[in-house]
Amino acid sequence: MIRTVRRTLVVPKRAQQRKVRASLVPGKTSRLSYIDWMRGLACVLMFQTHCYDSWLSAGARKTTFFMYSQLGGTLPAPLFLFVAGISFALVTDKLVQKGVAAGQIARTTIHRGAEIFVFGLLFRLQEYVIAWGWAPWSDLLRVDILNTIGISMMLMGAVCSIVLSSSRENASRFRLGMTAAVVALAISLMTPLLWTTWRPTWLPWPIQSYVNGVHNLGEPQSWLFPVFPWAAFAFAGLAVGFLLQGEWARKHEAAVFLSAGLGGVALIEAARWLDMQPRQLYARYDFWHTSPNFLLIRVGLLLIILFASYVWCRWGAGQWGFSPLIQLGQTSLLVYWVHIEFVYGRVSILPKHADSIRGATVGLGMIFVMMLALSVARTKLKGRGGELWGWVRRRAGLEAISQMS
Repeated sequence: MIRTVRRTLVVPKRAQQRKVRASLVPGKTSRLSYIDWMRGLACVLMFQTHCYDSWLSAGARKTTFFMYSQLGGTLPAPLFLFVAGISFALVTDKLVQKGVAAGQIARTTIHRGAEIFVFGLLFRLQEYVIAWGWAPWSDLLRVDILNTIGISMMLMGAVCSIVLSSSRENASRFRLGMTAAVVALAISLMTPLLWTTWRPTWLPWPIQSYVNGVHNLGEPQSWLFPVFPWAAFAFAGLAVGFLLQGEWARKHEAAVFLSAGLGGVALIEAARWLDMQPRQLYARYDFWHTSPNFLLIRVGLLLIILFASYVWCRWGAGQWGFSPLIQLGQTSLLVYWVHIEFVYGRVSILPKHADSIRGATVGLGMIFVMMLALSVARTKLKGRGGELWGWVRRRAGLEAISQMS
């Protein structure tokens, strides 16, 4: 009888093994590869910014190399927000085409934004616990990039819901895109005022910090990520995303992306021209932190990167087999969360503020490889926990039967 049982289990065993092996091989993704590539680029730029900032010695931090490293660090946050806006537009458009009601679309998209916001709060809690003993309690309420991405998504969901509810019969992508562009411009124009003469000082500082990054220090802090101006990048991405979803844009995709790249160049030049004008709109002008001109320059750079990433993924090496940037982009939240501990946390792989450029670069390479390996593992194991556990249990049962015979 035992032999009969064993014979009947041989085929299912092999079939289950093949099934598990096949399930661990990632299939072709339906996501647009250039979006993941841009997100992966943001991860790499973020890695180098954090690594050099954390590990370089005082002398190395005075070099031109460090200056350019930190200048490159101004791009990851806008990239994450811009790509979040594009992805948000794709998801919203898909729901509209399925005939989902405006209210349901709002609930779905706002709920996702709320999840990201909660992740941001949990991340701050984790950082506070790890730094227990020397981190101030106010770090729990610090406005970080995850918080702003979550709030931006909730705001985008609300704006899209208003547009869809008011024009359900003709909720064109053009109308949604133009509304998003207007909101982005409004956020940009209001930022200098909300950081200076219009500061909402009547709000408690934890809430005011989400407006202008004042934290508990009495003045807006440039190293934080308040809604003004950072949410403008998300709405700019939302506008671009709806433009890319248009029927004409889909039929003339290459031309549209080329136009986006050229438009980015034009936007940069226009912003530079505006910045050189003798008269300014604001009594207090801060080009590097609140200026709408600097924001326009960065949006122009994002459009150029969008065009370059599209070209790279369609005709370049972006799709020649395995792409590290696309892989990192698919798990950007995870690698963001984890790499911080190996760079700034107690488990930093190099001593802080004590290394040379060469040593920090070696550490950067280690971080890249570690995060890429983590990303690959996450992709292969995503959603497979139940199957793996079942396979382990079946394996244990078969071995028990073998021992009985």
